[in-house]
Amino acid sequence: MVKRVAIVGAGVSGLASIKCCLEEGLQPTCFERSDDLGGLWRFTEHVEEGRASLYKSVVSNSSKEMSCYSDFPFPEDYPNFVPNDLFLEYLKLYAKQFNLLKYIQFKTKICSVTKCPDFDVSGQWEVVTVHEGKQNSAIFDAVMVCTGFLTNPNLPISSFPGINTFKGQYFHSREYKHPDVFKDKRVLVVGMGNSGTDIAVEASHLAKKDSAERACAK
Repeated sequence: MVKRVAIVGAGVSGLASIKCCLEEGLQPTCFERSDDLGGLWRFTEHVEEGRASLYKSVVSNSSKEMSCYSDFPFPEDYPNFVPNDLFLEYLKLYAKQFNLLKYIQFKTKICSVTKCPDFDVSGQWEVVTVHEGKQNSAIFDAVMVCTGFLTNPNLPISSFPGINTFKGQYFHSREYKHPDVFKDKRVLVVGMGNSGTDIAVEASHLAKKDSAERACAK
C-alpha cells in the first residue's frame, strides 16, 4: 500500500517535499492555509495570520546560484540577487514544471495533528483540517511540517522600560511594508539583522533628521 504523507505549507520547503515524496513513490497531500503558494516569498499588503510577512523591497540575500533548487536553476535573465516578486514567479515555474499544484489543497487550515491510538504499531497520524468552514479528518503515515520559522514575531516589549507609556508608534518588522510610514518621523530601529539594516536604510530616506544630524552633514 502506498504511504500517505501530509505536508503543511506550500512554500519553498513544502514544494520540494511534494516533489521528493513523488520521487520516492509516496502519496503527498499539501495543506496551505492561504490561497496561493510561495510562503515567505509571496508579498501581500497586509499581514496574514500564520504566514511570514515581507516588506515590498525584500531581495534574496544569497545569489540565485545558491538559492535555487538543485534540479531547477533560476532563469538566466533573473538578477543575481532575486527580488521577492521574481522569487515567487520562480516557485510557480517550479510547481508547474513538476506538476505539483494538483497535490496542494489551498485555503485549508490545520486544526490538529495527533498520533493515532495505535501509533506504536502503525506510526500513523490523524490530521484535522478546515476548508471553507468544513472540517475534515484524514489518516497519514507521516507528516512534514514546512511552515518556516519566521511566522511568530519576537517583540520584547518588557525589555524597554517606559514602552507602555510611549506615545509614538512601535511595531515589529513583520508589520512593515513600505517606508512611507516613516515620513518626517524620528525613527529608532532596534536590531541589526537582515530586516533591521534594510529598514534602517529605507527609513533614512524619509525620516526626520534632527539638528545634530544636519550639522554633521554640513
